[in-house]
Amino acid sequence: MITLKINGLDVTLEKGTTLLEAARFLGFPVPTLCHMEGLSPYGACRLCVMEVGTGEKARLVTSCSYPIQEGLVVRTASARVVRARKMILELMLASCPQSKVIQDLASQHGVRTQRFRQEHEDCILCGLCVRMCEEQMMAKAIGFRGRGEHRSIGTPFDIKSEQCRLCGGCMYVCPACSLRCTYTQPDKAICGGCANLSPPCLEQEQFHDMMCYMDPCVACEIVKRK
Repeated sequence: MITLKINGLDVTLEKGTTLLEAARFLGFPVPTLCHMEGLSPYGACRLCVMEVGTGEKARLVTSCSYPIQEGLVVRTASARVVRARKMILELMLASCPQSKVIQDLASQHGVRTQRFRQEHEDCILCGLCVRMCEEQMMAKAIGFRGRGEHRSIGTPFDIKSEQCRLCGGCMYVCPACSLRCTYTQPDKAICGGCANLSPPCLEQEQFHDMMCYMDPCVACEIVKRK
């Protein structure tokens, strides 16, 4: 068993547990996009980042692939973590602005616009479809090709795979396949039809090290009732 501190709580968990599993086990919400139960961790989207360590040595790590360690100090929603997640969501919106999944995540984190040139790509390289095809469908009909900016997903030499059973599993897990209407201008990247109100407590100084993680937020519920 390993003892560590998560959001100020001393916890003891089994060796081999990831930070993401530990946080969710304790009830702390952590957003993910490339992670899915039943599939191996990949760490592509970086939305699950957490801050580990203290002082100048504190750093951001991808929690879905980071195993817990003895004496580790972890914060799942510090100011630094929240800023990183918002930046990542802006980049994702620039790549795939019509994704319902990405728009919902952006809405939940208070991202209303994105500052980057929109690419309107049909893939964000999260790897969900590749892992679903290999690990759940046992087909390996698709995979990654190329490197860097030329990296893509498909079949070798773009030849139809004989292993593909047209099960639709790749489309089922693909966040880019779940589309929503949107504008094409960067300042209107999110339609706002289901935007959530920003929690009023997040801007207060005492929440710099640990932002609000309650779901539903108690402060938000009080504001609504007033």
